Amino acid sequence: MKFYRLFAVSIVMITVFDANAQDSTSTGIWPKLGKNDTIRVAATNDGGYMIPWIGLKEVVIIGQRIWKSPQEQAAYNRLRYNVLKVMPYALFAKRRYEQLERDVAVTADKKEQKRLIKECDKEIKRMFNTEIKELTITQGQILTKLIDREVGRTTYDIVKETKGKFAAFSYQLVARVVGHNLKNTYSVQEDRDIESIIRNSGYYQ
Repeated sequence: MKFYRLFAVSIVMITVFDANAQDSTSTGIWPKLGKNDTIRVAATNDGGYMIPWIGLKEVVIIGQRIWKSPQEQAAYNRLRYNVLKVMPYALFAKRRYEQLERDVAVTADKKEQKRLIKECDKEIKRMFNTEIKELTITQGQILTKLIDREVGRTTYDIVKETKGKFAAFSYQLVARVVGHNLKNTYSVQEDRDIESIIRNSGYYQ
């Protein structure tokens, strides 16, 4: 008799457990776990079902480049050196031009605007006379591209907006004499090696 009662109680417990399990599945409620078995995660309610998910950090996969020849690798290394050489100047131009735009935007007085533009011009010329003038022709060409990349305008357009068409034309003439072109633009596709160097340099991490 005792065995029969024990068996009956067991059947009832199993039936109740199965019913609870089915109910929790249909309503999206997870069965309670032990203290050491609980893992707290985010969840999304999808039609009554709670779908757990865990956010993962972005993983960037970069394939190892295979060089066609030692000469190609050497050319890439020279490009990398030149890009890293002039990148700080492009970033300086970006910050300084953005500051100039902000200052001019909040200044209604024309004389004050001209003073701000002149001050910016002096800073850039000072940097040019101390450092940029030592750049090679190749580095200068890369710099004009990077300025277009960072500022969203060519060096020619920047001079034209701040100092006028005649100044931009004059600067362009001088630049062309020494092998530069202030109208150089940047293309992610055409300049993909430069883009790859910048992205892997740590400037935008």
